[in-house]
Amino acid sequence: MNYRLLPMDRSRVADVAAIEQECFSRPWSEDMLTQELYNDSASYILAVAEDGTALGYAALTVVLDEGSIDKVAVKGKYRRMGVADALVDAFVRFGRANLAFLTLEVRQSNTAALELYMKHGFVQVGRRKNYYTDPREDAILMTLEFDHGTEAAQ
Repeated sequence: MNYRLLPMDRSRVADVAAIEQECFSRPWSEDMLTQELYNDSASYILAVAEDGTALGYAALTVVLDEGSIDKVAVKGKYRRMGVADALVDAFVRFGRANLAFLTLEVRQSNTAALELYMKHGFVQVGRRKNYYTDPREDAILMTLEFDHGTEAAQ
């Protein structure tokens, strides 16, 4: 499947909200997503098929040299096609060039996401008990550190 990654803009908020509805037990509304467009610390990228269909999206928040991948979501029928991998890869490449580390939380039962993040070099660094609701579940904390000093010396 051919698709491209684009920054989210107002014209795609409804698409992202629909993905939220499908993927999350506590989805963000269109108003909440629109507000994020004005958040200078946030970046949203959208995977869009050649026909304009929104396949998935990811959100990153950056404060100073620290990044947090806040969301990665792909519509059910487009999973296992590399979309989430491409979204995560885009933020990892950004992080490698600009940040000290990336961090994220993931449901402990979400083995596909855990495997994806580990593939990109994230490691488990902790757990948040009962972090998620609907259903109640622990969050696994994961981090990917970038060693800019060592890379520059090589």
